[in-house]
Amino acid sequence: MTSFRSLSSVKKENRGQKVGHAGTLDSFASGLMIVLIGGATKLTPIFSSFDKEYIAEITFGKETDTLDPEGAVIAEAPVPSREALEAVIPSFMGKQKQVPPVYSAVHVDGKRAYREARSGKDIEMPERDIEITALELLSYESGKAVIRTSVSKGTYIRSLARDIAKRASSRGYLTALRRLRIGPWSLEDKEKSTDELLDMTGLFSVSVLNPSEKTRILNGNIRDNAVLSDTDSTRPYTKLMMDGELFGYGDRTSGRLRIMTRLI
Repeated sequence: MTSFRSLSSVKKENRGQKVGHAGTLDSFASGLMIVLIGGATKLTPIFSSFDKEYIAEITFGKETDTLDPEGAVIAEAPVPSREALEAVIPSFMGKQKQVPPVYSAVHVDGKRAYREARSGKDIEMPERDIEITALELLSYESGKAVIRTSVSKGTYIRSLARDIAKRASSRGYLTALRRLRIGPWSLEDKEKSTDELLDMTGLFSVSVLNPSEKTRILNGNIRDNAVLSDTDSTRPYTKLMMDGELFGYGDRTSGRLRIMTRLI
């Protein structure tokens, strides 16, 4: 089932409520996807910021316009040796710039890139900052490499496949992709209970709000004395408690506390 069909199914079961996600998957890919419903959609920026882990298959010798098996071949080159791949893979570790695929949902001049590409327009894709924290060559046979990688938000594995191939003096495209993990959640968590899956203790600090400031807080006026205590004020996101109950979740990325979603 594709990401689109999965989301459509969830929307059908939750009519009248907002339904969002923390990153879809390409139609040829499989694996983990986080779906947010109702008030939880306000937490999308948090879930979208997590790093992700994938296993991917790269086919060398050809490149397609979509950088996946659904596109048309636009270039060919010799298939690299295993030694050539092992030599270039370490160079992709760390913070770097990446050019997203033309066939992607990235906005260029206010328009989706893939729509412009389908209409035959030439598009110059803007670079973006990414980070690759793990990249391992698991196998290589008959011009097909299987890699495991952990990447930051905004990283395109299709672009990574393209760039690995070019750096190895070849061409390549992604032929299989499976998302194994998003932040602390992985495919192996299917055996866990709902309570265990929803336990996000390690992701947030805990801020205790002043009950006497409740009216102002509800109106968006959060004064300095609104927070009585905080377990870690350096964390960008915090769980908000008031009178022993979960009030909601807050965001400090702008330098000031902002209510992202309210549960009371």
